[in-house]
Amino acid sequence: MHMRTLTMIAAGSLLLGGCGRNTDSVTLAGSTAFQPFAEKLAEEFMAKNPSANITVQGGGSAVGIQSALSGAAQIGMADLVELPAEAQALSRHVVARDGIAVVVNPANAVTNLTLIQIRAIFNGAVKNWSEVGGANAPITVVSREAGSGTRSSFEKIVQGIALTQDAIVQDSNGTIRETVAQDANAVGYLSHGLLNAKIKAVTVAGVACTTAAVVAGTYPLARPVFLLTKGPATGTSKAFIEYVLGAEGQKLITDNGLIAAK
Repeated sequence: MHMRTLTMIAAGSLLLGGCGRNTDSVTLAGSTAFQPFAEKLAEEFMAKNPSANITVQGGGSAVGIQSALSGAAQIGMADLVELPAEAQALSRHVVARDGIAVVVNPANAVTNLTLIQIRAIFNGAVKNWSEVGGANAPITVVSREAGSGTRSSFEKIVQGIALTQDAIVQDSNGTIRETVAQDANAVGYLSHGLLNAKIKAVTVAGVACTTAAVVAGTYPLARPVFLLTKGPATGTSKAFIEYVLGAEGQKLITDNGLIAAK
């Protein structure tokens, strides 16, 4: 029997595919927003398929695309409003949808921001919460790193963002959440599926980041989640993607805070 593992490895140490790997072994790499959901899906899939060995790695959507193209991963994970030109060579499977929540510390009195205000805050044009209806306190801008699917989608939808040099740059949705939770003056953005009581999602132009609003198309900051393969998926990769898109996989996704693909 093959040993089954579920591993999180930094982008810089991605394992090269191929070389002596069991044919039932599949590596996923990419989106850190989707990573915790992929881990849960992999655990359930392996429980039902004892010979399967699914490894889940992060690194961001750009890493997911490049890993799928190079063969370093059998499946790339990307959560982008629009895939880059190089990804057009990959087979694409939309497995979920996600809202991008703009989040502040629960102590912050601000409850709503317009897209224009969000742009000005992340550009550094607005530097104090009093300028957008909050307390007289400096704004701490927290953003994802270049190559992040969440950042790329956020900037594409909001438009016109040239990230302020004063921003704190974090390498995952989880670290964005923790930074905002620990700083009363911070603002950031992260996957709707990772909201918790430590942070507060503001409404965007009066619309809350909810499943219903994303499905209805009324919440502006939303993007698809892709699983990407080099050519049509085969073997365990195909079986895993079919599981994710099946009733059980889609229920697991929705139960954990993301939105079903259809």
